[in-house]
Amino acid sequence: MSVPPEALQKLLQEIETRAIASQQQIGITKAQQTAKQREIRMLQLTSKELSELPSETNVYEGVGKMFVNVPINTINKRLTRESSEATAEIANLEKKLQYHETTFKKSRENFEQILKSGRA
Repeated sequence: MSVPPEALQKLLQEIETRAIASQQQIGITKAQQTAKQREIRMLQLTSKELSELPSETNVYEGVGKMFVNVPINTINKRLTRESSEATAEIANLEKKLQYHETTFKKSRENFEQILKSGRA
């Protein structure tokens, strides 16, 4: 059974478009993962610095253009929560990355298969 050249060309363009989109999403997702990992590292360093301070130390947190005195344990709780949220986001980004890598791989395989069958 022969596929008309116009239909074959349209199919190849769609597959190529999907592969390019997946490849772009892979780059974006990797950049997002790197940013989240950097954020987690900053939270860990901040938490470490706070743990070295005496418990009676005045700690201030920025609120707009002002600073508010906040207990150290409140800040530590916030840092822990933000760190766990970022870790969960990294897990979601990992799943997204895996999906886009699979889509890219399948698109390239389909593209090559169609080209090979077209030559035969």
